Amino acid sequence: MIRKPAAPKKQAKKNQQPTVISWRFAFVIVSLLAVFSALIIRAAYLQVLEPEMLLEQGDMRSLRVKADAAMRGMILDRNGEELAVSVPVKSIWADPQLVLRNRHKIDERRWHALADMLQISPQQLSDKIGADDSKRFVYLQRQASPATVDYIKQLKIPGIAFQQESRRYYPAGEVTAHILGFTNVDDQGMEGIERQFNDVLTGKPALKTIRKDAKGREVEVLSQTDGQASNNIQLSIDQRIQAVAYRELKKAVMQFGATSGSVVVVDVHNGEVLALANAPSYNPNNRKNADSNRYRNRAITDTFEPGSTIKPLPVLAALENGTATMNTVISTGYGPVRIGGRLVRDVNGYGDLDLTGIMRKSSNIGVTRLALGMPTDKFLDMYYKMGVGSETGLGLTGETSGVLREQRRWGEHALATVSFGYSFTVNAVQLARIYATIANGGVAYPLSIFKTTKKPQGERVISEQHADNMVAMLEAVVGPGGSAKKAAVPGYRVGGKTGTAKKAGIRGYSDDYIGSFAGVAPISDPRIAVVVIINEPSGDYYYGGEVAAPVFSAVSGAAMQLLNIAPDANDSRISKISEVPNAG
Repeated sequence: MIRKPAAPKKQAKKNQQPTVISWRFAFVIVSLLAVFSALIIRAAYLQVLEPEMLLEQGDMRSLRVKADAAMRGMILDRNGEELAVSVPVKSIWADPQLVLRNRHKIDERRWHALADMLQISPQQLSDKIGADDSKRFVYLQRQASPATVDYIKQLKIPGIAFQQESRRYYPAGEVTAHILGFTNVDDQGMEGIERQFNDVLTGKPALKTIRKDAKGREVEVLSQTDGQASNNIQLSIDQRIQAVAYRELKKAVMQFGATSGSVVVVDVHNGEVLALANAPSYNPNNRKNADSNRYRNRAITDTFEPGSTIKPLPVLAALENGTATMNTVISTGYGPVRIGGRLVRDVNGYGDLDLTGIMRKSSNIGVTRLALGMPTDKFLDMYYKMGVGSETGLGLTGETSGVLREQRRWGEHALATVSFGYSFTVNAVQLARIYATIANGGVAYPLSIFKTTKKPQGERVISEQHADNMVAMLEAVVGPGGSAKKAAVPGYRVGGKTGTAKKAGIRGYSDDYIGSFAGVAPISDPRIAVVVIINEPSGDYYYGGEVAAPVFSAVSGAAMQLLNIAPDANDSRISKISEVPNAG
């Protein structure tokens, strides 16, 4: 029996089914189908159910909003002279991601040169940029000088770029600092007019929405919004008079060792402020070493007891209420008198004085007699009508109104102190408004720091006759026998009143004084009222007639010349006093 040979093992393996491979193939196919199905479902979800998210992501990568910066408006004086302007500058910034990626390529000499121009050390420059390569923006220097920008551009350091900005510049510097204030590095007003009228000066930039491609090229403009131009502001200040006022005030503060001082010049015909200066001041273009205490506009914020500069008011009150006339003679005696249990005294014994004599000699006893010779409410009403205890209408931030406290019952000595300028407070602009009202024939105008195109509505608070009589009495104060000879102005007739008041402290009155002078010019046809305050003069000279009157003389003389007011010293017209006074 012959056996058939068995098939080779290899052949047997070929005849077997590849079960494992088929399962693997099926698994791959199923997996791929599942993945593709998930992608299709996800794509359908994103594009059909929530397409906004994709659009938002796309817009984040391609949409940009460009703003055409609006330059800050200018501040001008009454004659159109520029007091504050914005100049284009560039800020230097870095892209930390680009800088760090290319740091190994940057020559160390260029890196050190960049640090030198930024006035920092190379290590400080590295610290400023940091080690985080996800950051894309950091300022290196704001509002850099053109020379700095040009030099750094030539270094050609990757990741260092420049941004167009504007910087505020004040041509008059410290002369107008307290009026204008200043802006911060982002061009936002921080003090003075700059802060108070920031919205008016700023304007709104024009906006343009564009689409960019992957290379940063502009491919489409989607929308445009027109901007709003910034507005200029024109002040009532005359820069020429302002410069003289500041120069003379600064000189007096230094000469007499005073802690501070203020000068206010007002146009009596409409209440416009022609000059408002304070010393010490600061340079708004460079405030690195400026004490913040110097930022205060003392002419509107600081109040004081006015002393003898207020004596026209009790005299006017007596005239208005008919308790005295220009012929009235008041016995002031030759020594102190006891009023309400306390002494009131004059510098010297003057005997009998008429109203002009009381003003000329600045008699405390004289004005006390006048104050006590009329009803209390009538006496105090004159102070209120002339603006004591109320704002002037100037409208500047920080203006104080002073204090004249109401009392249920006024004692005689309390009324006496009010008559010669104590027991209440005013500021420099309030005092200037009082004298402007007197000089304007008794019509009061609100003060304005802006140039007016239309004369404001005035209010008559005293009769023209009595106001004119007071102007003539003020001239007598500056004339022979008066207390303010140093206020005289060559070629012009001027008048005013000195003031010397002790400063009140925590424990009563101290040994510090405020020397002041308030006056009007020219007498023949008053145009300006000028107030000068010298705070805490040191040394032997502290009387208003010594420290403040010379400043009035210089400022009012220059102002009248700048305003083209003809000299009136030889004016032959009869004095405006309607009744001939007795010799005092």
